[in-house]
Amino acid sequence: MKDREFVSVFRSSKKSDTYIFVRRGQKWDELPESLNAIFGNPIHSMDLVMTPDRKLSRTTGEQVLKAIADKDFFLQMPQEQDAYVIDFRTKPGLRDS
Repeated sequence: MKDREFVSVFRSSKKSDTYIFVRRGQKWDELPESLNAIFGNPIHSMDLVMTPDRKLSRTTGEQVLKAIADKDFFLQMPQEQDAYVIDFRTKPGLRDS
């Protein structure tokens, strides 16, 4: 793993809140075909210098650099939220503990 890498960040055209971090200049043909099918057309978000101590909203620079070194990309998926499931049998504010 390098101590710094110039990376490009792309968002998915198919899945909201899904991003992929790759080395700047990475060829999409070299990424797994299944990833391309799920991710859709990449939409460029930003370029940045990634260092191990860089803090990101859902991960660390170290995790991104390790993934890029191991598999040429880091995929950031949306966070799971408990708010997706609502119990309609109870009134709001009266949920069982």
